[in-house]
Amino acid sequence: MPEGRLTLEDRESIAQGLAEGLGFAEISRLLGRPTSTISREVNRNGGAGGYRPDQAHEATRERARRQRPKAVESSERPPADDRTQEVEGKLTDVLVASGLTRMSARVLACLCLTHSGGLTAADLVQRLRVSPASISKAVGELEVMNLIGRERNHRRRDRYIVDQEIWYRSLLASAQFNTNIAKVARESAEALGRSTPAGARMNAMSEFFEQVGRETIAVAERYRHILAR
Repeated sequence: MPEGRLTLEDRESIAQGLAEGLGFAEISRLLGRPTSTISREVNRNGGAGGYRPDQAHEATRERARRQRPKAVESSERPPADDRTQEVEGKLTDVLVASGLTRMSARVLACLCLTHSGGLTAADLVQRLRVSPASISKAVGELEVMNLIGRERNHRRRDRYIVDQEIWYRSLLASAQFNTNIAKVARESAEALGRSTPAGARMNAMSEFFEQVGRETIAVAERYRHILAR
């Protein structure tokens, strides 16, 4: 049996067969089509007494057009002007200088500059024109550093988000890093002896990072209200 949709010529043959009083099985044998195809075609287009090949052909084309899947649009369109792209590039460079990898910096900058503050992985792939694997690795790194969050949208897809708290959390993470360095330096000073040159160096290092860590937390708490505006 031939495959594919019925052509206009097929439909004209069906109409001729119906006019001659042929049954669906006979018409199907003449066209080399399954009987179910012929019966479905006729019944959905007016029946044996009202079948019109031209109308049936056009109706089928219209149904196919309506059922054709539309391209899924991103919830956030890519930046439309050079100014936005320039801002995104500058923010990316600053984030790279702070220690982020280039891809993670691009993802974070992209999220920060969206109006909604959140994008799906597919959105990020479209905007940044990179592979899904690159996005997956970058968001993984940013999540470990508590720089982005994750939520499910109405389509049950993960949506990566940023909020004002990311900078507060970033400072707290930095403070914790300083505290950890201070602890290791203090233990090293005790192990080497504070009176030795290396021990004295480690002791000074411990005091410095411990003080910086405390003040970082204090500053973050003091000015956190700015982020809540």
